[in-house]
Amino acid sequence: MSVELKYLTWTALLTALMWIPYVLNRAMVWGLMDTVGYPENPKPLAAWAERLKKAHYNAVESLAVFAAMVLVANAANIHNDATAAACAIYFWARLAHFLVYGLGIPWLRTLAFTVAWICLLVLAWQILS
Repeated sequence: MSVELKYLTWTALLTALMWIPYVLNRAMVWGLMDTVGYPENPKPLAAWAERLKKAHYNAVESLAVFAAMVLVANAANIHNDATAAACAIYFWARLAHFLVYGLGIPWLRTLAFTVAWICLLVLAWQILS
């Protein structure tokens, strides 16, 4: 398996696990029955849990683009130092984005997002050039 596909797998796994912290907060705040149900007037979640939920949604949206780029590069047999580095950096930037978003650190959140976005551009450049 290529480095790029490994990082795609790790990124997908990371994204698949991001719901756990905010759903645990939901269970603590709402109780089990409301967590698995549809409460009419749910209590507000902790601010960090709301931020992690938004970070998770952002990760899901970005994963679609990252996966497409990695899979196209793989199908075209484009594997080089730039694609490997872009995929590795993308993974770590998305993890950083999730953590700093949860902690409420705006400048670092934006920086992590931007680094991951640049990695997508690097992948696109490698595919199209």
